[in-house]
Formats: sequence, structure tokens, C-alpha cells
Amino acid sequence: MPSPRANASTLIDLFAKFDLSIKDLVALSGSHSIGNGRCFSIVHRLYNQTDDGRPDPSIEPRYRQKLDKLCPLGGDEEVIGDLDFTPRVFDNQYFKDLVNGRGFLNSDETLYTFWQTRGYVQRYSENQSVFFKDFVEGMIKMGDLQSGRPGEIRKNCRVVNDAPSVEIVMRGSKDRKILSF
Repeated sequence: MPSPRANASTLIDLFAKFDLSIKDLVALSGSHSIGNGRCFSIVHRLYNQTDDGRPDPSIEPRYRQKLDKLCPLGGDEEVIGDLDFTPRVFDNQYFKDLVNGRGFLNSDETLYTFWQTRGYVQRYSENQSVFFKDFVEGMIKMGDLQSGRPGEIRKNCRVVNDAPSVEIVMRGSKDRKILSF
């Protein structure tokens, strides 16, 4: 998993190691159209992004105020915030937010501020159908990277899902056993 502090250049290099293109990187980042991120992932961006200890200048001012309230300096870094303005709908709002300086994670907003990725962000913000098409293509390419093991859609991106439990009832017994494998 890429760091939420990563910049677009680092992300491009990481994805290239897996033969994924810049288009794949930006389209697959659109998965952030749903879900949340922790304050831990953005406090550096809010309070110490630049060499002289200032916040990321690309954050839209009103959005910055909202993030400051959600994630105050010295506050609870486990608090979560929405990754986009429609966090329960898979759509192109994520890209619209990036264009308007409202990316939650540094790794998101840098996709709009970096010259090699900006055009894709702009295109996806304007055309949801193109985003959906490119997202599907990127997911198929990522699926081809499997090493013979099944993949999973994680409930929490930082943690592998728990093993599924299987309930076994032994014939002729009232006892139940729960096994995980």
C-alpha cells in the first residue's frame, strides 16, 4: 500500500514496478471515491508539509478549516474523515474534489498538482464514464498481478481481513463448533 504522504512521482515509480501506467495509477486512485482516512494520515500535511513547517498550500482554504477542526494539532489521530464529498457513492466526485483543492490525502491531491497526472484527474472530473472504463481496465491489470493466491477487498485498507468462520454441526450432536480456516 502506498503511503498517504507519497507524492505523484513516487506513486508513478511504485506503480511502474508492477507494469501499471500513469493512467492506471490515477484511475485506481479513484477507489478513494468511497471510504475514510485517519487524521494520522494528514496531520503532517496540515501542519508541517513545507520545509519551513507550513501546511500544504494546495488545500482550498475552507476545506483546510474543516480539516483543522476534524484533525487539530495534537488531537486524536485515530479520528476519521471522508475521502471525498460522497464517501458512500462510487462516482467521480473524488476527482472533482481534487480539482478544487479538496483532496483528503497528500497522495490524492498531488495527483492534480503534478503535471504528469493532472490531465487524467481533469478528464475523470469531467467524465465519469471515462473514469469508470479506465478504472475497470486498471482493476483487471491489477488482478493479473495475483501470485496464485486469492485477493480480497479489505474492510480496512491497513489490515488483512479476518479469516472467514465456518460453522460445523456434527451429525447427532447438539454441540456447535466454529472453525476458522
